[in-house]
Amino acid sequence: MSERLIRGRVLTFVAEPQGIDDTASYRYFEDGAVFVRGGKVVETGNYADIRKLAGAEVEVADHRPNLVLPGLIDTHLHFPQTQAIASYGAQLLEWLNTYVFVEEQKFSRPAHAAAVADRFMDELLSNGTTTAVAYCSVHPESVDAYFSAAEARGMRMIGGKVMMDRNAPDALRDTPQQGYDETKRLIEKWHGRGRAHYAISPRFAITSTPEQLEMSQALVAEHPSCYVQTHLSENRDEIAFATSLYPEAKDYTDIYARYGLLNDRMLLGHCIYLSDREVSVLAETGAVGVFCPTSNLFLGSGLFDRDRFDRLGARWSVATDVGGGTSFSMLETMDEAYKVLHLQGQRLTPFSSFYRMTLGNARAVGLENHIGSLHSGADADIVVLDSNAKSAMEYRMRTATSLLEELFILQTMGDDRCVAEVYVAGKAMKGKGKAVEKRVLETA
Repeated sequence: MSERLIRGRVLTFVAEPQGIDDTASYRYFEDGAVFVRGGKVVETGNYADIRKLAGAEVEVADHRPNLVLPGLIDTHLHFPQTQAIASYGAQLLEWLNTYVFVEEQKFSRPAHAAAVADRFMDELLSNGTTTAVAYCSVHPESVDAYFSAAEARGMRMIGGKVMMDRNAPDALRDTPQQGYDETKRLIEKWHGRGRAHYAISPRFAITSTPEQLEMSQALVAEHPSCYVQTHLSENRDEIAFATSLYPEAKDYTDIYARYGLLNDRMLLGHCIYLSDREVSVLAETGAVGVFCPTSNLFLGSGLFDRDRFDRLGARWSVATDVGGGTSFSMLETMDEAYKVLHLQGQRLTPFSSFYRMTLGNARAVGLENHIGSLHSGADADIVVLDSNAKSAMEYRMRTATSLLEELFILQTMGDDRCVAEVYVAGKAMKGKGKAVEKRVLETA
């Protein structure tokens, strides 16, 4: 069974930070190590202690002086939009029709779906993301490509086929029965296979008839361990269109509530223009609102109100939302999240940002026992961050005197160049790090 010691300045969270001085919310080891065996974390702590535990002959990946953290987690993005990123000049509905629906039609071709899935997974890993929740296209071939690419890399991934039976091109529409049947077959094939988790995925109320939402409701009832994902309240025109299609609903959120789709495994992308009533419904059901800052700015959608979610006790997570989002990097995403909240007089501390990218997002998807922190028994999904990777960062770091400053520099200036190495289940995946792996024979 393979063993490895990953050495560096180790940071892992145990709770949500309540302020910049909340040192009890995380564990930090200036000269730390993570002992990995068989793809799992055995123990994390000071290097000297962990070295004694591991034994003299353990292989060491020495990443000093870089930071070692749990792998980053992205809770909402679209793998078929990998080549639609940076499509110019439209808001949501026009953007979907002009660019995205055109791109997604290509995914009926298995070879195309497989090629994009490979690139998609590699982009995630290049940016330090080891787990993500993604939409595939309406085609079952896209789901097979997505999970096959993840399986080849050993990644823990969540995803599913979008269901759409109206207001989309003919080539992207299924029927309520077809969407149900194909989803059920895909769940049987992939859910729980290795590290794969299935997400039942009616795209949003505009592209699903009541009959399709009824079929989605049946799927959720039949497969309670699956996730559910859709979109909610991203754009004012979208809200008006969706509620016009469901005039009996109290509001947009009530559309999904009427079909029993809101539960603690539901991820709702965007959630910008929600009333207090709607946020309270999310709080009552445990559904998660997903904050997608780069997408919301790029498409001119609006600003997510984090403080209202917190005040009303609703859960929320953070995501890139590629391809409406403009970067695969969770670091760049948190940079934009900081700005979106700052515009509303809300603060996002560096510790809160790094909590959200790791343990916070793991809790949002109910996988905190497996990912999001470096506790004993966790999956050894790990990212190594170099805060001196860019010349401007290196120069700025000369004046940094605390971990808080370093994290904010990484969040504000960082991108994929700062990701020195990524481990998936203990296996090095990026190969660009400064680590020297060697058999250590001397005593600790």
